[in-house]
Amino acid sequence: MERLDDLEAFVAVVEKGSQAAAARYLRRPLQSLNRSLIALERAVGVELIKRTTRRSEPTEAGRTFYARIKPAVAEIIEARNEAANIRGEVSGSLKIGAPVLFASSYVAPIIGRFLKLYPNVEIELKASDDQVDLVAGGIDMAVRIGESVDEQLTARRLQALRVVTCGAPSYLAERGTPKHPDELENHHCVLRASTGGADKWPFRIGGKLQAVRVSGRFHSNSAAAIRAVAGEGIGLAQLPLWQIREFVEHGTLAIILQEFETEGMPIQLVWPPTKAPLERMRRFADFLANGLKTELL
Repeated sequence: MERLDDLEAFVAVVEKGSQAAAARYLRRPLQSLNRSLIALERAVGVELIKRTTRRSEPTEAGRTFYARIKPAVAEIIEARNEAANIRGEVSGSLKIGAPVLFASSYVAPIIGRFLKLYPNVEIELKASDDQVDLVAGGIDMAVRIGESVDEQLTARRLQALRVVTCGAPSYLAERGTPKHPDELENHHCVLRASTGGADKWPFRIGGKLQAVRVSGRFHSNSAAAIRAVAGEGIGLAQLPLWQIREFVEHGTLAIILQEFETEGMPIQLVWPPTKAPLERMRRFADFLANGLKTELL
């Protein structure tokens, strides 16, 4: 077990960037962690970590060593935690990813309740509207709204979000309210930045799912920015209802084309296919699914 502790200390130093940060993460005394590094370097016969007053960075040999042992160390730690789970304990750390607005509005409160239920679990929430590389980011699981761009990820569908088309009353008064999706070609729309100058919005027309081309002068990768600009009357927007609910209730935005709405946008929980779900991951997935069902319906 001492050898595993040494390896775990080395991995933590590489990932956290300093011995002090690694010691806090592992909840070990700094001197104990330093002894583990020395013992490991002595056993390997080469310097693995270059130490400075502020940083601890892996040497070239250290980077190679880390790349080789990281998967094995993770598997051993997971096996150890699984054994603890068999005894009815749920412990360990999780790094969860989620879109910015959804993270603060829904995921974070659910995580708070989960941590109260499982006091031996630690969670880091990484909020980003970009679909980041989970493996490169060290993320265990991520909440994705819409289809994931990475088809290699294992996915669990949690819920479906109602997606609506909306516009500010001032815009609708000036440009008119479209009665059919085909009329959108005559309107300005507020778009996701990744789609460039034109986009296609999904609608159900005549019982069939169709993509209608739209265009506009404002593009952003931020849902908050899109709803804010739409609220200023710059153009129409298509967003999940939960993102604009308060705007609709306050009269800043009005929902249009309701009879042409699709079945909704899926919320998925995804994780790398090479990662076998731990008990804490399974517990969190179930807890998140139940929490979203209660809060979104």
